[in-house]
Amino acid sequence: MRVMLKATLDTERANEAIRSGKMPELIKEILDHLKPEAAYFAPLGGRRTCLLFFDMKDSSELPPTGEPFLTQFNAEVEVTPIMNAEDLQKGLSQLR
Repeated sequence: MRVMLKATLDTERANEAIRSGKMPELIKEILDHLKPEAAYFAPLGGRRTCLLFFDMKDSSELPPTGEPFLTQFNAEVEVTPIMNAEDLQKGLSQLR
């Protein structure tokens, strides 16, 4: 299932990672592990936020998916099922 992970990073923890020079390495490790089809980074609500879109085969993948954000950045993490236009059309066709 395609999902969107939204990780809102704790400002102090993210500042520490930037000051220590570890931020690029930590983000690269996360991206290498999740292999997202798209990854976006933005200041949402005034806080550093990652939006990652990837395929999750099984709900048992939730712990290893969210933990790096929680342990490294004390982030608020949300994982939401999402659809692309093709998925939406397929779903809507089943409503007839």
